[in-house]
Amino acid sequence: MQRFISRLTGDIQLQKADRILRKMSMDCEDTEYRSSIKHVRRIIRQHRKKERKRVLMLAGLLCIGILFFFIWSGICLVRGFMKDSQDSVLAKGTQNAKEGENTAGKNSKLEEPVELLLTFTGDCILGTDEFFAWDTGFNAYYEMYGPEYFLDNVRDIFQADDLTIINMEGTLTEETERLDKQFAFKGEPAFVDILASSSVEAANMANNHSHDYGEQSFDDTLAALDDAGIVHFGYDETAVMDVKGIKVGLVGIYELYDHLEREQQLKDNIAKVKADGAQLIVVIFHWGNETETVPDSNQTTLGRIAIDEGADLVCGHHPHVLQGIETYKGRNIVYSLGNFCFGGNSSPSDMDTMIYQQTFTIDADGIKKDNVTNIIPCSISSAAYDGYNNYQPTPAEGDEATRILGKINERSSWISTAEGSTFTAKYNSNNDSQSSSADTAASDSDIVDMNSSASDDTDAETYDESYDTDNSDAE
Repeated sequence: MQRFISRLTGDIQLQKADRILRKMSMDCEDTEYRSSIKHVRRIIRQHRKKERKRVLMLAGLLCIGILFFFIWSGICLVRGFMKDSQDSVLAKGTQNAKEGENTAGKNSKLEEPVELLLTFTGDCILGTDEFFAWDTGFNAYYEMYGPEYFLDNVRDIFQADDLTIINMEGTLTEETERLDKQFAFKGEPAFVDILASSSVEAANMANNHSHDYGEQSFDDTLAALDDAGIVHFGYDETAVMDVKGIKVGLVGIYELYDHLEREQQLKDNIAKVKADGAQLIVVIFHWGNETETVPDSNQTTLGRIAIDEGADLVCGHHPHVLQGIETYKGRNIVYSLGNFCFGGNSSPSDMDTMIYQQTFTIDADGIKKDNVTNIIPCSISSAAYDGYNNYQPTPAEGDEATRILGKINERSSWISTAEGSTFTAKYNSNNDSQSSSADTAASDSDIVDMNSSASDDTDAETYDESYDTDNSDAE
C-alpha cells in the first residue's frame, strides 16, 4: 500500500533525489554548499509529507465514498424489500377481500335460485354463393328489406331469453379470393346487423364454411361479430359469458374431418372453461352426415364424452335436417338442429327446423337436473307453403307444429340411447319452458306433445344442388 501511494505521489523519485543529496552533503566539505543541500532536502521532505497527506486524504475520502455507496445501496435494497412485502401483503389482503366479496356476492345470489333460459338454432348462412342466382339469393333480400327482416318472426323469442346461440356458417367479408370448393358462402360485414338487431348474443364458428374465402375471411367475420358485441367461440377458442351472475362456458368443436380424434380437444376445451370458472357448460358440435336423420357413432360417442367431462348440454348441426334428442345422465344431446336462417339454398326440399330452448336452474348446490325444455317447431321460410326459401325462419302453428314435433320425437326414438329411454319433445305455445322427460307426456293444456304425428320424411332425403353434400371441403 505504501509503495502504491509512493508511486501515486511520485515519492519514489523524491526519495532517490533525497538520497543523492544526502550523499552529496556527506561528501561535501564546503559548509555553505552543504547547508544549501540540507535546505533542498528539507524542502523535499516537506513536499513528500504534504503529498502523502494529500493522497491519504483523497484515499480516505474515496473509502468514505465507497462505504457510503454500499450503505446507501443496502438501505435501498431494504426499503425495496419492505415495500414489496407491504405491497404483497396489501395485494393479498385486497385479493382476499375481493374474493370474500365475490364469494359473499355469489352466495347471496345463490341463496335464491337463478334461472337461465338458453336458446339454440342451427345453421345460419348470412350470405350466398357467388354462383347462385342473384334475384332469389340471400343478398338480394338484404338489399330489398334490410337486416331486421330476416329474424323478424323469431325476434320476440330471442329477446325473451337470457342467451341466444347460433351456428355462424359462412363468412362476413369483402375478400374476393374464393377457396376451391363446391360451395363457398359469404355476406357483407354489415350483415352482422341481422344478428345484432335480433338479440343474438353468441355464435359458434367451428364449421366447414367459416373459412370459405381464406383465413382473412375468418378474421373478418370475427371482427364483424366483435364490432356488434356478439361473442364468438369454436375450434380452440372458448368463451365464458356472465349471464345474470352465472358464468356460462361455451365450447365449439368441428368434427367432420377428424371425427373421434377431436376427443382430446373436446376434453381440453371443457377443462379450460372449467378453469375459467364456468358454472354451466354448453358444447356445440358441427358433426354428422348431411341428410342423415340418425346420428352416427361418432356423434353419439363424442356427445356422451362431452357430458361425461362436465357439459350440461350438447347441441349439434351440419346434417341440414333435424335429428333426434337423447337424454344421457340427465343431460340432453340435441344431435341436429337443422338449418335456420339459411342462405345456402333458395328452395330446399325440407324446410323443417326448430328452436331448442332449455331453462337451467342454478342454486347453492349447482344445476338442478330437472330437464326443463321447450322445443319450438319452425320452418326456415315464412313462404314454405309456396315452396321457396325467403330466408325468414318462422315458428310453425297448428298441424304444422304438430307434424314437425312428431318428426323430432320419432327421430329421437330411433337413437340407440345409452340408457334405453327416449326423449319426448314438448312445445309450449306460450314460449315458456316446460319439463321434458324420457317416455312421459306433458300435462299442461298449453303443451303440444305427440309421438304419433310424424310426417313422411322421404322427401327430406332429396337435396338440390345448393347443398354442400361433400364433406371433403371441410376446413
